[in-house]
Amino acid sequence: MDYQILKNIVESELLRFKNISEEEWSHKISPEKWSKKEILGHLCDSALTNIRRFVVTQYKENDNIVYDQDFWVKAQNYQNIPTDEIISLWKFLNWQIVHTVENIPDEALKRTCDTTKTTPQVFTLEYIIQDYIDHLKYHLKAI
Repeated sequence: MDYQILKNIVESELLRFKNISEEEWSHKISPEKWSKKEILGHLCDSALTNIRRFVVTQYKENDNIVYDQDFWVKAQNYQNIPTDEIISLWKFLNWQIVHTVENIPDEALKRTCDTTKTTPQVFTLEYIIQDYIDHLKYHLKAI
């Protein structure tokens, strides 16, 4: 698996983020929708959860590692945190993911983790890593 793609995403998005005004970062189209800051905060929460999955799955198969994304965003109050702090957190969490996944032995990529909130369903570590990148790209389009 080529993890250079994640490095490239982070580097290009950091450049793009510089062109987004503070008003744009904070704007909410409705009270129940996330602002760009909150979307980026959600991506930080996703990174935190997935780092745990990437590490734990190597020594404990089929652990159930999930999170309530709306609760996490609200609890961490991303809307009221300086945007540059959220950007830095996102950047460093993703650099850590790159370091972590580059260190996973090939044979561990077939180990499995349950990432579901209801009916147990397991996915390989390789799938979860690719899904993390796909999820990241999906949400970055909204920023």
